[in-house]
Amino acid sequence: MTTIKIHAIAITSLTVAFACFAETNATNTNGSSAPYNEGPVWTLTMIKTKTGLADEYLKQITETVKPVYEEEKKQKIILDYKILNGEASSPQDFNILILVEYPNWAAFDNLRDKMDPIVAKVMGTEEQRRATAVKRLDIREILGTKTMREITLK
Repeated sequence: MTTIKIHAIAITSLTVAFACFAETNATNTNGSSAPYNEGPVWTLTMIKTKTGLADEYLKQITETVKPVYEEEKKQKIILDYKILNGEASSPQDFNILILVEYPNWAAFDNLRDKMDPIVAKVMGTEEQRRATAVKRLDIREILGTKTMREITLK
């Protein structure tokens, strides 16, 4: 009787071990079990312009931010960027959304080392950049920035 119990426990243990091994191998050959595929990484900056000054803000960033993004695209630091303009849903909401697309999280490693020369070339000295930033305080407020990964559902 004891021998039968030992054999039953051994067979059950081997069956469970085999099932776990088979599941692990199935996951490894098919990739992640997540219901999505990972894509590029986006930074989203939410901006609230003062009433009637959205066009003025967009003119300012056309002269400064756009050339920086274009050079970053040319050097393959970023993949793309987008600027969305719309109506705020409340007085505390943003009306402009700036999205910058990076190939992956690793693109953020030493990012400042890559960007600083471009920003200096396009926007001038640190003092000139500070003056531009102070000028922008009169027409806009940055409500927040998020960094998120794009996913594609499987």
